[in-house]
Amino acid sequence: MTDVPVLSLRATAFGYAGRTVVRDVDLQVWPGDVVAVLGPNGSGKSTVVKGTLGLAERHAGEVRLFGVDQGAFRDHARVGYVPQRHTLSASVRATVTEVVATGRLALRPWWRPAGPTDRAAVARALSIVGLTDRARADVAALSGGQQRRVLIARALVGAPDVLVMDEPTAGVDARAQHELAGVLARLVDEGVTMLVVTHEMGPITDLVTRVVVVDQVTFVGPRADFLADPRLLHDHDSGHHDAELSPPPQPLGTDWSPLRGRIGR
Repeated sequence: MTDVPVLSLRATAFGYAGRTVVRDVDLQVWPGDVVAVLGPNGSGKSTVVKGTLGLAERHAGEVRLFGVDQGAFRDHARVGYVPQRHTLSASVRATVTEVVATGRLALRPWWRPAGPTDRAAVARALSIVGLTDRARADVAALSGGQQRRVLIARALVGAPDVLVMDEPTAGVDARAQHELAGVLARLVDEGVTMLVVTHEMGPITDLVTRVVVVDQVTFVGPRADFLADPRLLHDHDSGHHDAELSPPPQPLGTDWSPLRGRIGR
């Protein structure tokens, strides 16, 4: 724990094409936190994450990453991002290792080939997500849950200080959700800080340290307080997805600057 939050939002509003989707967001994520961001359909929970990363417009407020204003932040490798629409297209012809290895590209000059350090990082990331035995498999041949683990590995391979995930367990069966929860549990054991947007707490309930309910932010607090309130638990324990106004998904590796947003304790 340090005196500087990993992510900090203060009185922030985010949206797209000049239209505000969510406003008055105050949130802080501290080292070691596992923060679940919940909310009803269309509430703006995914927009909060996208705005924090500079993938949605900031219309008001302040966003800081590791104490640095979003607009001046350049050390993007410190933030690993797994987007919401993250099953891989059947048209992608690449192995699991090749996809995961793209997460190292931001850490070296474009002209330098992958070296032993890069290969070791890929192997470790695959081990964490339990896909070592599929390293040479074509990603198009994997199940949806396995593809999600591939992209979690891609986000992890750069050794980020915080992992931001948008609906990591959505749209996959119960077995895949259990496997993904196991992956996140291993990351918690390693002390990885996480911000997780999810439509239901079920698979990751035991991992979460704090909960944020985005319905123009009606709740921010410890997991125990959230679970103790049956009204909140009922509202956020069924499967649904955001129907927010949003642009097409942007690929990883794009320039996030200028980042715009805000987070608090």
